[in-house]
Amino acid sequence: MTMFLAIKDITKIYQHKDGAVKALNNVTLQVSKGDFVTITGASGSGKTTLLLTLGGLIQPTAGSMHFEGRSINLKNDSDLAKHRKLHIGFVMQHFALVPYLTASENILLALNNSELNRQEQQLRSKELMHLVSLDHRQQHYPRQLSAGQQQRVAIARALANNPAMILADEPTGNLDPVLAMEIMDTLREVNRTYGATIIMVTHSTEAAAYGTRRLQMERGSVAYSDSQSESL
Repeated sequence: MTMFLAIKDITKIYQHKDGAVKALNNVTLQVSKGDFVTITGASGSGKTTLLLTLGGLIQPTAGSMHFEGRSINLKNDSDLAKHRKLHIGFVMQHFALVPYLTASENILLALNNSELNRQEQQLRSKELMHLVSLDHRQQHYPRQLSAGQQQRVAIARALANNPAMILADEPTGNLDPVLAMEIMDTLREVNRTYGATIIMVTHSTEAAAYGTRRLQMERGSVAYSDSQSESL
């Protein structure tokens, strides 16, 4: 069976005036469809660099990446953008909602240029707002929503094009503990209901516990995994 996501010997080196910095060091990882992978590690351990590399936002210096059996070692920016649009949804620490658009309109914005007609887009937006339990907030602007509600809209937006994979970078970082767990409950529901593969970076041990698989990074390498599918 083809592995959903497979990376092998991924290395990322940044050149600085004081010398080279190896942000990722020969990282090898295999992810099955439907996994919920959480990645922890100290600041500077490489976890966010790894996430952005998996999302095609950073090109590795060396190594190979395959998504559903296809190479994603792409050099062309338009090819990378197409890959992200078709297959990946992003959820970041900062919600990045458009302030002058309603919650529903923020989701519809992500559906621009999709194959859905306008009516289908409206139905998709309503479906996603229901998934994140914000049916009653569809016409509210970001300033009228709590931080937790804004992040739930951001999650709904990430799901707009029905991506196979969600990449989340510290999605609870700006939230208090209660709201953080609400967001984690939402992500777990997304994983279970939609079957979306989720890879999430977090500093929170409580959030990391939601993962079906847990990794810890140190100095650009995977130092620990609770699964035996990695070559460490």
